[in-house]
Amino acid sequence: MKMLKAIVRPEMADTIADALAEAGFNSMTKINAFGRGKQNGIVIGSVHYDELPKTILMLVVEDEAVKEVLKIIKYKAYTGNFGDGKVFITPVDKVMTVRTGETGL
Repeated sequence: MKMLKAIVRPEMADTIADALAEAGFNSMTKINAFGRGKQNGIVIGSVHYDELPKTILMLVVEDEAVKEVLKIIKYKAYTGNFGDGKVFITPVDKVMTVRTGETGL
């Protein structure tokens, strides 16, 4: 299993979440966040914004599904501009449901 944490533009988060659900990836967590990437924020006129609103989409999928999820996120999040986002992929050793104690997805 892998955990994917996609940091994306807030205005793209619902579109991405809907596309993932349509493809069968219903379970996820959305987190509102602020941050900056390599571009170190943006400058509009004389104002420098160094922390921009972002949304983190977090989901755990089986190893075989990672490519499909990445494809959906990239397609739905892409604008071609700085700040489209990043996806971090980490291994998951075990998952347990709190209510039942059941393990696995």
